[in-house]
Amino acid sequence: MTDMTQVTTDDAPNTDHPYSQGVHAGDYLFVSGYGPVDPETMDPVEGDVGEQTDRCLANVAAVVEEAGGTLADAVKLTVYLDDMDDYEDVNGAYAAHFDGDVPPARVCVETARLPGGVAVEIDAVAYLPEDDGE
Repeated sequence: MTDMTQVTTDDAPNTDHPYSQGVHAGDYLFVSGYGPVDPETMDPVEGDVGEQTDRCLANVAAVVEEAGGTLADAVKLTVYLDDMDDYEDVNGAYAAHFDGDVPPARVCVETARLPGGVAVEIDAVAYLPEDDGE
């Protein structure tokens, strides 16, 4: 079995629920889903779905950075929307975070309801190869 390491940071929301903010397993980091919650207040941010998407991605990025990477290391994201009519607004905000030649793969689904009544939640998988000393 691959060694697994829990990744925790104060720069992303943390709860007492039974899950990790992130789990580093081999060369991959699996980041839990994050809504648009301010890690200092633990309240959802005010604003439209674009601003909420920015906060979600900032939360995901904080976990990836704690593990030694950047959001550019993301290889797969899942976007959960409570209203698919927000798809284009989410895409606009999302695109501002991924301007490289190879944006991550992505799934976007509409859900009946998200925790805290937020409009969007995002999880991620990042590729963070372990340093092999070379």
